[in-house]
Amino acid sequence: MTATTHHSLFPAVPDSADAVLEGLDPEQRAVATALHGPVCVLAGAGTGKTRAITHRIAYGVRAGMLQPASVLAVTFTARAAGEMRGRLRQLGAGGVQARTFHSAALRQLQFFWPRAIGGEMPRLVERKVQLVAEAGARSRIRLDRNELRDVTGEIEWCKVTQTVPEEYAAAAAKSGRDLPRDPAEVARIYTTYEQLKRDRGVIDFEDVLLLTVGVLQDRPDVADTVRSQYQHFVVDEYQDVSPLQQRLLELWLGGRQDLCVVGDASQTIYSFTGATPDFLLGFRTRHPDATVVKLVRDYRSTPQVVGLANGLLQQARGTAAAHRLELVSQREAGPDPTYTEYPDEPAEAEGAARRIKELIASGVRPSEIAVLYRINAQSEVYEQALADAGVPYQLRGAERFFERPEVREAGLLLRGAARASTDPGDAEATVPQQVRAVLSSRGWASEPPSGSGAVRDRWESLAALVRLSEDFATARPEAVLGDFVAELDERANAQHAPTVEGVTLASLHAAKGLEWDAVFLVGLTEGTLPITYAKTDEQVEEERRLLYVGATRARFHVGLSWALSRSPGGRGGRRPSRFLNGLRPGSAAPGARGAGAGGVERGSGGRKRRGPVLCRVCGRTLSEAGEIKLMRCEDCPSDLDEALYERLRAWRMEQAKALGQPAYCVFTDKTLLAIAEVRPSGEMELSAIAGVGARKIDKFGADVLALCAGEDPAGAQEVEESTEEEAEK
Repeated sequence: MTATTHHSLFPAVPDSADAVLEGLDPEQRAVATALHGPVCVLAGAGTGKTRAITHRIAYGVRAGMLQPASVLAVTFTARAAGEMRGRLRQLGAGGVQARTFHSAALRQLQFFWPRAIGGEMPRLVERKVQLVAEAGARSRIRLDRNELRDVTGEIEWCKVTQTVPEEYAAAAAKSGRDLPRDPAEVARIYTTYEQLKRDRGVIDFEDVLLLTVGVLQDRPDVADTVRSQYQHFVVDEYQDVSPLQQRLLELWLGGRQDLCVVGDASQTIYSFTGATPDFLLGFRTRHPDATVVKLVRDYRSTPQVVGLANGLLQQARGTAAAHRLELVSQREAGPDPTYTEYPDEPAEAEGAARRIKELIASGVRPSEIAVLYRINAQSEVYEQALADAGVPYQLRGAERFFERPEVREAGLLLRGAARASTDPGDAEATVPQQVRAVLSSRGWASEPPSGSGAVRDRWESLAALVRLSEDFATARPEAVLGDFVAELDERANAQHAPTVEGVTLASLHAAKGLEWDAVFLVGLTEGTLPITYAKTDEQVEEERRLLYVGATRARFHVGLSWALSRSPGGRGGRRPSRFLNGLRPGSAAPGARGAGAGGVERGSGGRKRRGPVLCRVCGRTLSEAGEIKLMRCEDCPSDLDEALYERLRAWRMEQAKALGQPAYCVFTDKTLLAIAEVRPSGEMELSAIAGVGARKIDKFGADVLALCAGEDPAGAQEVEESTEEEAEK
């Protein structure tokens, strides 16, 4: 039985090559010992693929069969590359290069540019959106924000598929892409964009790959130098390679066979960027003598979660579906997936927040819970619901951990403390005690602050460092503070961040490669998943794979939910996603079996169902969330009491400051506007305003009504007295 994904943060380095193989299951061991010739690993979700390939590299290095500097392991995100470097270091193979395709290519391009091309390498443009906007303007094509983003994506797709502007229309039609503008207009913007870059002497990220390919093709001497440096290649997430990345890989190899690829066609979810599973599925055709190993033992998820995942793919169609892997759970039984229907999206969010609080109360850490949705725009209602419930959360894709101001400051303070530790008395304090002492001066305390605002975010960052120091000291009791600072530096370089306590909010795409104890898959309606613009069979199948990826992120708990309407009082005409047919009770789909039984619940999210919300000025039925909060059309005349509105804003700021939360967690701007327009005289009138639920009335109702009546809120006196008491302490 292999070790599960829950492993020590600081395991002991194996003392021999054979020790590297300990704990691997038979298939993982087969991967680790297949060190020569082409190797293809078909690895299902949760089957320990990263474990298998890092142990393979480490075994080869420790056995003397691979030189660390001769190995190049490539993957698709800086986080994944950092994790791989961290694992290799823990296995005693720290000299191995683990990089993204772009990072490896950029490093080579920078080194060889003076020799192959001459002069200084052009500046790299990190965000091409501004240049695309200028190209659109010069082409006399006006792009709104969404079109600008989509046209930028089309240009990126063209470059990774090596499509020139003249071929764009035909290539886009052949691939069934959903085009943001007329193809001739996109091609014109693409042409102008390339001209702008040439005029300004800059390149973009896709150019890094294209130029590296060009140099390796045109300069055999450069290609020979690269090939003499790297003799052995490992490619993770091989189902996500683009034609351009595949061409670069072939040039690195130069016809050699020392290649190991790892992937799962059922997790191909980035085709819009040019990724294709064809190279993975055709590997055996291109390399008839390849060793092929299938990993299907799932160590991550319970049989119930695995049953759901397998059930999702049983209905799949197409080439990738024909090569799907049937996962077999190695865990003990757990709870069935739950299927919950809600009347509207706010109710769905409140229902998820309520269940999350229950899980936390039962002992599940917030950092082991995730809410996953199809598009980022869905996050706002969940941010509000979690804030209202007092549950800390973090948005996936936000600022990197080691780039946060409080983490950078903490690193400087800890480094200074390590240099200043010359007092013999310091030796009596453990590393965690020293870390806690340093960080307590910057906002860390043994108990977290209430709420989920900036103060809580800062505390969570510092608390993550404290927990890391505790794990470090357990693994290395003899270590001193300077050793811990060195560990932080190595982790920062590898972007190997510690865990921050807080529920993760993320898109399904951003969740790839991650895992949690509990996952809430939300917004599962037709038009959202599959998304409206998924027209072709292959596009719909990719949406199914996206849900599969989301489901396989969970270890124990999976909640699937959908809302019948967008807003309270809506018509309720939405239908659950077709992907749930045959899985949720009461539905049927040919050939769908084996998923967790679960049960369909009718969730209200703790709110009463309301009828249609009408504009209090013109009487029109309101559908937009902002208008519902105001209880009037945006363009209907306002009878705003501006003085009251300013008093409410000042009061909200004081409340937010006292609670350590963002202001919107008290009331949103739209809710304050509605209050200042309605000027409620009692709790019944106040509760009729969207955004003012029973919980908010209990907490803030008396203050709000006092302000509306022109009186000082009682809460203001309480906050003042509380502040004075704290000062006296």
